[in-house]
Amino acid sequence: MSDIISKEFAELTPYELHAILKARCDVFVVEQNCAYTDIDGIDPICRHLFTLNDKGECTSCLRLFIKPDEPHTVQIGRVVTTERGTGLGRKLLHEGVKQARMYDGAEELYLEAQVYAIGFYAKEGFEVCSEEFLEDGIPHVKMRRKIT
Repeated sequence: MSDIISKEFAELTPYELHAILKARCDVFVVEQNCAYTDIDGIDPICRHLFTLNDKGECTSCLRLFIKPDEPHTVQIGRVVTTERGTGLGRKLLHEGVKQARMYDGAEELYLEAQVYAIGFYAKEGFEVCSEEFLEDGIPHVKMRRKIT
């Protein structure tokens, strides 16, 4: 299984950034048939965790950042795994939770999960804290967990 790479946006090589954006586009736009703006201006303030295969293709990624309206909350977003059923997604999410602890004053984690993935996040201690809502036409819920 690939090693998880962790970098601030400015540390990403052009090839790494391209691989991350391609994986996100392949899953969120093409596979899920959802036209939305992936490049939302948040990536430059994020820590990016990702894995690459031998061809330099991104096989998993997520981003971490301080939630703009909650200075003690780290938000996890854009969680993607292209190699499903391998445990890679769980390994990546676990590392994301672990690295969220490095943010000064961080007390809680927050994410917006597609409803079908609630169980995936629950295994890492996240709990649903909202009603279902539509985001780009896909049912989502808000989830939180304390940083311990």
